Amino acid sequence: MIIIEPTVFKDSRGYFFESYNENSFKAAGIDIKFVQDNQSKSAYGVIRGLHYQLAPYAQTKLVRVLSGAILDVVVDIRKGSPSFNQVFAIELSADNNKQLLVPKGFAHGFSVLSETAEVLYKCDAFYHKESEAGIVFNDADLAIDWQVPAGRSIVSDKDRILPSLTACKNNFVFEN
Repeated sequence: MIIIEPTVFKDSRGYFFESYNENSFKAAGIDIKFVQDNQSKSAYGVIRGLHYQLAPYAQTKLVRVLSGAILDVVVDIRKGSPSFNQVFAIELSADNNKQLLVPKGFAHGFSVLSETAEVLYKCDAFYHKESEAGIVFNDADLAIDWQVPAGRSIVSDKDRILPSLTACKNNFVFEN
């Protein structure tokens, strides 16, 4: 995964930055054609994930926060990867303008740390329902600290019944 920190131009009117520029991304070695944007708004304590789509419908995602703050979490599920089954977490917010590029082969989720948060992510492949997969958010082997007290977390029924890391569907293999 790659953390992207855009140059933000601020003045008395507010701010401006390019959240995506194909030429700049290509110059940085990121040559991805995005085909779909997804946006969500969630309340404090919502945990979404951990989600991914199986290959060949897997998605690379460019995640950013339009308002509020989230803890963005990814897990490398590419068999044979040096970071296989490792968790990476970063706070993304409307204040820090950081973006996270989540490659294919990573499970992705987030928790909402602010009163509300609006999240936008670009995808390089279309949603494909039959390829949906995931890992339960509270998997003991991952021991993710979502930074939300257990009594305050809000998790969908669909996400609560996802399988564990060891039982999840996974057809990703690390390619060097």
